[in-house]
Amino acid sequence: MISVLIADDHSAIRAGLRMILTNSENIEIVAEASDGRAAMQNAHALKPDVILMDLQMPNVDGIAATRELADHGMNVLVLTTYDHDDYVFGAIKAGAAGFLLKTAEAGEIVNAIERVASGQGAVAPEVGRRLFAVLSEPGARSSQQHPAETVSLTEYGLTEREIQVLTEIGHGSTNKAIAREFGITVGTAKTHVSHILDKLEIDSRTQAALIACDAGLLA
Repeated sequence: MISVLIADDHSAIRAGLRMILTNSENIEIVAEASDGRAAMQNAHALKPDVILMDLQMPNVDGIAATRELADHGMNVLVLTTYDHDDYVFGAIKAGAAGFLLKTAEAGEIVNAIERVASGQGAVAPEVGRRLFAVLSEPGARSSQQHPAETVSLTEYGLTEREIQVLTEIGHGSTNKAIAREFGITVGTAKTHVSHILDKLEIDSRTQAALIACDAGLLA
């Protein structure tokens, strides 16, 4: 059973999410919060598997709450009306494991919760297209233009193989695809990914992809 905390300042939105999630056999809503501060307090007390987080909330905004919770190893799935780049990249850099829009279908929300709970990422298709467009900008991220950043990856203690795996993450490869690429088991691929996230002190593959981009690995 996946435990979920809903954080949104609109009672109608919380009621709609409650209706969607209670129809799922493997999801349990453990708490609701109407502001960022309450979301953090409930999350620390209950340790839910996934926190559904709105961005625009009183007291503490969603990005600040996401950063604090992600720093404590919690899985935050942002669910918001806003798809502006500032919100998208702000949430991802804060440590969000996923980013969905409130226009998502019920099945998409349930699927995203399941993915995030299992350690994967989840990004709305329309957001993902923009994200990977930025990551794939020709020339702007080449290693020749960013030698300092590329070298700095070794300062985090990444091995040559881990840098190769980070590059594959940047290209959106799954663990299975990484395993095929390097002739290793899926379990070994997962271990490499886990080590990369730990060494870079981040919480999601999407953050890793952004770092791969900034380091010039996606030429």
